[in-house]
Amino acid sequence: MRSRLFGSGQLTVLRSLHFVNYAAMVLVVTYFPLYFYDIGFTKLQIGTIFSIGPLLSIFSNLLAGIVADKTKALRRVLSLVFLGQILALALLLPQKEFAVVSALMGLFYFFQTPVNSMMDSITLLAAEKLNRTFSAIRMFGSLGYAVCAILFGYALKATGSDLTLWLALGTVVCSLVLSFALADFQKSAAPFRFASLLDVLKRRETLVFFAFAALVSVAHRMNEGFLAVTMKEFGASESLIGLSSLASSASEIPTFFLLSRYGHRFKELPLLAFASLMYALRMLLLSVSHEPIAFVAIQAMHSVTFGIFYITALRYLQSIVPDEYRSSGQALFGMVWTGLAGLLAGTLGGWLYDAYDHTAVFRLGGAFALTAMVGFLLVHLRRLKE
Repeated sequence: MRSRLFGSGQLTVLRSLHFVNYAAMVLVVTYFPLYFYDIGFTKLQIGTIFSIGPLLSIFSNLLAGIVADKTKALRRVLSLVFLGQILALALLLPQKEFAVVSALMGLFYFFQTPVNSMMDSITLLAAEKLNRTFSAIRMFGSLGYAVCAILFGYALKATGSDLTLWLALGTVVCSLVLSFALADFQKSAAPFRFASLLDVLKRRETLVFFAFAALVSVAHRMNEGFLAVTMKEFGASESLIGLSSLASSASEIPTFFLLSRYGHRFKELPLLAFASLMYALRMLLLSVSHEPIAFVAIQAMHSVTFGIFYITALRYLQSIVPDEYRSSGQALFGMVWTGLAGLLAGTLGGWLYDAYDHTAVFRLGGAFALTAMVGFLLVHLRRLKE
């Protein structure tokens, strides 16, 4: 009885933490660019801000993952990164100067970017002990993103973008409180050895996977970083931009549910290739659109792009990285998915947008995704021949 109560309580904590964490994410992804746009930053400056953080996250993701695996204190490290975010947001509140904002956003991203990979690590470990699937827990993050995308949109439309940072601060404080209630799900049977981790990372299949995942992530980050600004230029209101985030995150939920039930029937590499192709199509449609409502409709393709790609990528990662290096493996995936790709998408995308327009940005993202599709298919065909 006590075990069942523990399981039920921890399941609630995990689902709530995903909900609140992704509520904060919708602010960072959708409304932070609009906030910077409203205080007078150029698109190149916005792109620069969103590339400074990913640059620092390359180090922070790996550091957080290795510390969590080495100390077996994943839950405590997660609480520490939430505290770091709160400090950065509190310092950012009164700032309007580009140089100061850039530095503080770098500090914020240093602590914010490891969160998703750490949350995924905890959820994968908890799912095994609570007899649940990863997707069934993770979908509450999508629900939080969907609900708060529209709520925050209406709130910011009514009050103005100055409320953006306060909303972010409040959601991160909620995440910190919930993290204190998490149990310690991290396995401790196998000792951490840095040399063995390096051996895992030197494998060709690991390097190839990370390379193609980075290409897909460039397309994903270009959509995240420049969609809101593009919609704003075509006359969209904050609430309509929030609706686009709602369309993308809500569309994930049935995909996560279906993958949790039937995903094991399909091989990972063909699924990754299919999701990459859908990313290429999504970017192409964004590049030719000019009506705000069209951008909203296209975001529903999030279900067959991110929804399939992310869950399948984590499943594939589990098969090539041993359990004792799970946090480090997740951190490296987060470093590629957020850091390296975010750096390239922010700097290159910002320059292309200022020099040309949204069409050039999204078409380049589509080309990256199409390249990844070909790569995943080639790897799959090669494995069939072996």
